[in-house]
Amino acid sequence: MSRRIAEAGLLRRRPLYYTVRFGLVALALAGCVGAFIALGDTWGQLFVAVALAVVFGQLGLAAHDLAHRQVFSGRRSSEAGGLLVADLLLGMSYGWWMNKHTRHHANPNHEGKDPDVSPDILVWSRRQARTARGLPRFIGKHQAVLFFPLLTLEGLNLSFSSFRALKSPSMKKPALEGSLLVAHFVVYFGGLFTVLSPAKALLFLAVHQGLFGIYLGSVFAPNHKGMPMIEEGTSLDFLRRQVLTSRNVRGGALVDAFMGGLNYQIEHHLFPSMPTPALAGAQVITERYCAELGIPYHQTGLIASHREALRHLRSVGEPLRAPADG
Repeated sequence: MSRRIAEAGLLRRRPLYYTVRFGLVALALAGCVGAFIALGDTWGQLFVAVALAVVFGQLGLAAHDLAHRQVFSGRRSSEAGGLLVADLLLGMSYGWWMNKHTRHHANPNHEGKDPDVSPDILVWSRRQARTARGLPRFIGKHQAVLFFPLLTLEGLNLSFSSFRALKSPSMKKPALEGSLLVAHFVVYFGGLFTVLSPAKALLFLAVHQGLFGIYLGSVFAPNHKGMPMIEEGTSLDFLRRQVLTSRNVRGGALVDAFMGGLNYQIEHHLFPSMPTPALAGAQVITERYCAELGIPYHQTGLIASHREALRHLRSVGEPLRAPADG
């Protein structure tokens, strides 16, 4: 399959695409900042908060592509772009997130190795539910209902985790990233509480961060949640490990833009450095190749993908809802 992908020219860089895409995001960010300054201390700022949530979501997708070297082939250029977008513009540590995301890509949906399915707050398998204690045990009982409300905290969680990770030995540039994160929040909070009254500033913060978290969750949750979990000791080759644990989301150009190409999650996991506009072409080749080998290849619509993820969350939480033996 790798040969077919290479022969189709799907791994070559797409500088024009990323120039236009990142340019549009930069213009949108500048527009939000300009509107924020022009509106001043008015309730109309809530519309800016909504728009800025979408822009932050697109910045997160840009940081993701930079981390995977989809934009630049060189490590230094990718890292410089990632630090600028993630730390300075988004308020999230590039180094911390890249370390976490790399481990996810190596072992998606693996209970012991994928940090995205560790039982920190939610439980992702019945085995995790049976051994859950504390907050995961409490939330896990009704996690399907609580999933989207919890996503409103995801933006703040990313920033909190980023600051906490600065003390980790795995962080390569803690001083630089710490400085960029502080600069981001000085400007962010300084702007809010300088231009707006305290009440409006807090409401702007809640709307912006809450919708930003929901946006991120709506992009990343459909990719793996509800797909098979891999237990310790299970042996799968690379192709099956990536395909069986991933889900594609259909929907055309609108879904492509909303999810930044991550709706082609199977192809992204097989070829992480493939530029976003090439993923649709790779999808055709990958699906045909999986059919030749008899490997299940799952794709569905956006709403259906969330339905599957929520159904899974409810199912794995069932042991926590069962009455205790008397």
